Amino acid sequence: MAIAMTLKAYLEGHNVQYDTVEHPHTESAMDSAKAAHVPAHQLAKAVVLEDSSGYIVSVLPSNNHLNLGWVNEELQRELKLATEPELKKLFKDCKTGAVPALSSAYGLKVIWDDQLKYAKDIYIEAGDHEHLIHLKGEDFKALMAKLPHSVISAGKEYSRWVYE
Repeated sequence: MAIAMTLKAYLEGHNVQYDTVEHPHTESAMDSAKAAHVPAHQLAKAVVLEDSSGYIVSVLPSNNHLNLGWVNEELQRELKLATEPELKKLFKDCKTGAVPALSSAYGLKVIWDDQLKYAKDIYIEAGDHEHLIHLKGEDFKALMAKLPHSVISAGKEYSRWVYE
């Protein structure tokens, strides 16, 4: 597949330059970063959340863990993880679990982690488990500029310290 058609149309519609990075099949964003030889903090992973008001996609560095409490506090919601069958309905042209971080392309609300602001390059899932989209950090920030953002995730060590 290489790149989901919805995502491709979105990027082209916003005149964003990008290229694709092929890698062996992986099942997680962190494994994709390793397989593609890209810095894990530059691979933006997407975590789909839901509540009675609908869906929202949290976008964070692949080497971090989402802090659901921080997201709920920032948005004043009671979100929980969306289920796999729901993901299939929301991202019809993507393989299950290969959720693109630019989820606005699918008409979804997004909140993104401020830690992504500082990356020179950003990589995102292309819609399958073998390709990433590579774009300039400035282009990523421009696409996300009007969307809510905050610190919504932390690295493994910090997360452990917070909860112990």
